[in-house]
Amino acid sequence: MSGARYRLGVDVGGTHTDLILLDVTDGSIEIEKVSSTSANPALGVLAGIDRFAARGRDPGAIEFFAHGTTITTNALLEMKGARVGMLITRGYRAIQEIQQQARDGNPFDYFFQRPPHLAPQSLTHDIGGRIDYEGNELEPLDEDAVRLAARTLREKGVDSIAIVYLFSYMNPSHEQRSREIIAEEWPEGHVSLSSDVLPRIREWPRMSTTLLNAYLEPTLIGYIGDLSDGLDGGGATTPQRFLMQSNGGVMPFSAAVAGAKTVHTLFSGPAAGAQAAAYLASEDSHGLVTLDMGGTSCDIAFIEGGVPLEVAESEVARRRLDVPALDLTTISAGGGSIAWIDGGGLLAVGPHSAGAEPGPVCYGKGGTEPTVTDADIACGFLNPEYFLGGAQSLDRKAALAALEEKIGGPLGMSGIEAACGIRRIVDMRMADEIRIFGAKRGVDPQEFSLLPFGGAGAVHAAAVADEINMTRIRVPPRPGAFSALGLLCTDVIHDYIRSELRPLEQMPAAHAEGVFADLEERGRRELANEGLDPDAGLFDRELDLRYTGQGYELRVPLAGLGSDAGLDSDALAAARERFDGIHARIHGHAATEKPVEIVSFRVRVRVPVPKYEPVPAAAFAASPAPEGARKGERDVWFGVGAPVRTAIWARRELPPGAVVSGPAIIEQLDATTVVTADWRAEVDAHRNLVLVRNS
Repeated sequence: MSGARYRLGVDVGGTHTDLILLDVTDGSIEIEKVSSTSANPALGVLAGIDRFAARGRDPGAIEFFAHGTTITTNALLEMKGARVGMLITRGYRAIQEIQQQARDGNPFDYFFQRPPHLAPQSLTHDIGGRIDYEGNELEPLDEDAVRLAARTLREKGVDSIAIVYLFSYMNPSHEQRSREIIAEEWPEGHVSLSSDVLPRIREWPRMSTTLLNAYLEPTLIGYIGDLSDGLDGGGATTPQRFLMQSNGGVMPFSAAVAGAKTVHTLFSGPAAGAQAAAYLASEDSHGLVTLDMGGTSCDIAFIEGGVPLEVAESEVARRRLDVPALDLTTISAGGGSIAWIDGGGLLAVGPHSAGAEPGPVCYGKGGTEPTVTDADIACGFLNPEYFLGGAQSLDRKAALAALEEKIGGPLGMSGIEAACGIRRIVDMRMADEIRIFGAKRGVDPQEFSLLPFGGAGAVHAAAVADEINMTRIRVPPRPGAFSALGLLCTDVIHDYIRSELRPLEQMPAAHAEGVFADLEERGRRELANEGLDPDAGLFDRELDLRYTGQGYELRVPLAGLGSDAGLDSDALAAARERFDGIHARIHGHAATEKPVEIVSFRVRVRVPVPKYEPVPAAAFAASPAPEGARKGERDVWFGVGAPVRTAIWARRELPPGAVVSGPAIIEQLDATTVVTADWRAEVDAHRNLVLVRNS
């Protein structure tokens, strides 16, 4: 490898693949955007690196490569994962059918159906052998049954096997021996153990999460192999190759290939943007609502005190997933979302997307269905000659014609009116999702700043903020590649969990310390296997606690409790007090007289890595934007009616302190910012565009 000089962050979206190259010698950043290649996303990544190489940037000088990907998410949404078989404890085949008895969606839907099983009953084998709730072996493993199941599943064309035995989180020996037997019969088979993927109580969440890992692991490993080969072939030979995880940290490629961590990538793409917002806007005194509007969807997250909200239980495509993840919600509201007329004759937008191929009509790649981007360009918000900084021209006439033919004509309106209607619908959907998401988390969005990014976020941000009555918007310097930048703003993170149900007051402090020590030792071993320095790891401990009899638990951090010698009885008593306080804050009350029980032990290990460090501008004063930054003006339809003649500004020419009053359009290579008449924008010290509503 040549002399280390660059750090590269890559985010693959539904329409574009964004790459940010950081030159560590001077802190400068370069951006590339290429069309995503859905058939093999690695090709788009490699094409972007080739563009950097064509500009004289040596791929061999890339010392760090971090990648946010939707490869596993797309495989799940499109049901293109592996053919999965499952081994379970004899007599418990019904767990996948019963699940948790509860059903999602509309309870009055007579046609309700669960998603198809990832491992159908025909590919599920029940195996003799039993571990009890304390981890004792009641019945030895039926090794002959495991061997027969491995042969049978292989003959049926299974690619991957999930092994989910009762109480394996207390004693994984039966699952581990089953894997050894399968390896003897079928060395190339993929095997996911629930004791590796999710060693915690509750059978259905553990089974569902393990099935997801088994379903997606071959896809991710194949993709990593293709990408690694392409990087090596292109000269980017750095061994420091990382994937973004759902928890906002990255993990080495080797950790994903080793198994049991595939499910940690299901929110990989959205997590990078939320992490960037938390890191780069941590000094913002306001809370943040992120609005990541890309080509196919819009991802929303809340950030308080510079930390993204986090969950340990979530759903993806109506499937249960219990791994730590940033608290995100996603709706089908992207630039490529297709507008259509439903069976009732009403205008609808999404969930279907035009993606990168063929893309919106205005792309001129064969698309015929009008999209949100077509509405944006028809209304004048986008510059047909300056899309991606002029690298791609857009066809406004074609977009307007499609809007008139597909939407306007059938609804008795003009193409412009149809475009305004599409924008209104998508803006209201995003605003409603922010309201609902905030209400569920006890957050008032009006007290927060809106941070839009993605290719389309800043185009719609002011309209969304108006719907919620938010008064402040913060547009980062590179909104179109913000998620890619987030990959250069995080650490290596691994999460570990082990369930052990016991009353807190009966838990010996020495035993609790031993459980945490075991989890931390596992973390050190994995870091060493991944080529990382275990001594550089920073370990955080948490307990999952609940009042005895509750059906849910709360995560309680143990930071500051205990001593150098470890946990003691005073530390556990203090943990109880913290739990009462957290319960009162979240649920409005605390049952301080009730006993508390431990459900699970959690450890998070964080290995700090060098990050992008923005350099603020020197002292400056607010002043009107210089005339040299003004590119001209054009007609813009901010709503149905007459167009408004609107000033167009070049963002790269706006210095810190420059003030632009709306209505205005601010253009740059990777995004466009719309400043409506009720707003004004000022460039801050970090070259963010801070939009404030006029009083």
